[in-house]
Amino acid sequence: MSSVAVVGLGAMGSRIGLRLLGAGHDVVVWNRSTPKLEPLLARGAKAASSPREAARRSHVLITVLADQQALRSVSAGPDGIGAGAHPDLVVAEMSTVGTAAVDALASLLEPTTRVVDAPVLGSTAEAEAGTLTILAGGAVEVIDRIRPLLAPLGTVVHAGPRGAGAAAKLVANAALLGTVTVLGETLLLADTLGLPREAAATVLAATALAEQARRRLPVIEAGAYPRRFGLSLARKDADLIAASSAQSGVLLPSLSAMREWLVTAEQQGRGDSDYTAMLATILESRTSEGTPARH
Repeated sequence: MSSVAVVGLGAMGSRIGLRLLGAGHDVVVWNRSTPKLEPLLARGAKAASSPREAARRSHVLITVLADQQALRSVSAGPDGIGAGAHPDLVVAEMSTVGTAAVDALASLLEPTTRVVDAPVLGSTAEAEAGTLTILAGGAVEVIDRIRPLLAPLGTVVHAGPRGAGAAAKLVANAALLGTVTVLGETLLLADTLGLPREAAATVLAATALAEQARRRLPVIEAGAYPRRFGLSLARKDADLIAASSAQSGVLLPSLSAMREWLVTAEQQGRGDSDYTAMLATILESRTSEGTPARH
């Protein structure tokens, strides 16, 4: 089995590490917070003292980090991944950080070190079950080389050359977050017009929002938003989408509005809730005149 390192043991990274251990791989782990190492060490993983050592000791290194800044902090400098990279190493970047961060990572590594951007669709439940969809960007031969290693995590989809995986993840999240925003605003319209929620549910069941309405209406009624995909992380992804569109000179007004709702929800203290808590922010936004608050 391959020697693989996992750098970043948050909710997703720790589960990815456990899946790889369960598949029989030799797993090296590093995390800034050492207590998060313990569950994996108990299952047979080996601890690295730095990202540099993790890179030096592995053939494939997986990064699963919160944002671009975290990725750079573990990649650059004398203790970073770049300092430990070697010609046989493949770095699989599985965070959602956008294409610019993937290019920046590659620039810190030796030209002989290959980089695959491989963000995932799915959350912790899918990571535990090994049913993630892995959106891989990179050379075909490099992706084929690491495909057997990634197989215990889910299905690998080759999105295109390096950067295509990161781009595909932003497209997927734009669709997801945009749909939830439209659902929230549509329900707000129904409330404003005095349409009972039960009638609104019946109407939405006959529209393109049917599946989202079916899944989200019980959560809205319960007023609880169990975390699967944190709202602050969703806002970060919305920032990446906005930055990408600005760089390309493309106007995306509906996605800009989606980001504004996420920013408002985070400012209201919902950053640690599930991203769908933005629905509460939208539905609470009626002014005394019965119209949405402007932000």
